[in-house]
Amino acid sequence: MNNTKKNRLPLYIGLPVVLLLIFLRFGLYFLKSDGFSGLSMLIPILLLCFILFALCTSAFFVAWVYQDCKRRGDDLVLWAIVVFVATPFIGLLIYFLHRSEIKAICPSCGQRISVKAKYCEECGTHIEKEDNSVMVKQGTPHLTFIVTGLVSMVLMLACLTGFIVNAATGNGINANVASNDQVWNLGTISMNYNTYLDGVWKLDFRSASEGFVKEQNMTITDADAQLLYANISCGTVPDGATLVLWLVQEDIAKSIDVTNLSEPLEYPLNKFENGKVHVRLQINGVESTVSEIYIQ
Repeated sequence: MNNTKKNRLPLYIGLPVVLLLIFLRFGLYFLKSDGFSGLSMLIPILLLCFILFALCTSAFFVAWVYQDCKRRGDDLVLWAIVVFVATPFIGLLIYFLHRSEIKAICPSCGQRISVKAKYCEECGTHIEKEDNSVMVKQGTPHLTFIVTGLVSMVLMLACLTGFIVNAATGNGINANVASNDQVWNLGTISMNYNTYLDGVWKLDFRSASEGFVKEQNMTITDADAQLLYANISCGTVPDGATLVLWLVQEDIAKSIDVTNLSEPLEYPLNKFENGKVHVRLQINGVESTVSEIYIQ
């Protein structure tokens, strides 16, 4: 009984720790990115549930493999790690292909031997055929772990499907570049770097999906005296391609075409209030672009 409790101790401690780290990760993201502004709460909830059910699926299948290894005398920790790291699907396949047969215990020396063996490989004791049923502990096949793992897998796939459907249809996702809420992109951007240090936003990207919006929150401390400076160079500008700079604060939204700047832009901020302002670059086909934007 004590050994069983010790064997389950890592599971009892490890699973809550992993769940706590996930919640902390979401919490830190919430604080760092103005929460989930511009995003329906259903989407992060579905994503969080998907991660949690994926971990539960792995944990239940790993627990089953752990118990099955005990019955077969295999390396418990090694196979548990293999199944968890390789994901349950691939890990279970590998395990089923390589797991050992169930072995019996020699009544004379205690050596684990094949249930089909007539003699112990260690001490040579003759094994009576009728004793095999006694020597092999049938026990429970731990079907509870398999059933709960399958239930977790179904719930995981349901959450993933809901997340993909909502993301693909754009339901609950703010894509309005003039909105005061955070803008979420469903496309992609290929960046060399993106930094914001000492109030200076530097963005260097190679290409992006049509209409992709990259944003950085800045702070206006003196709207009447400060200017927004933007030094932007677009390396490749196909026909019809544009790069638009947006300044958004509450109900105020101003846009400037910065595709072909001959000199750095100096834009007055006297129409805005002191406080946070969303600075956004809307990328419409331009490539190999280098930008440096700051308020001073």
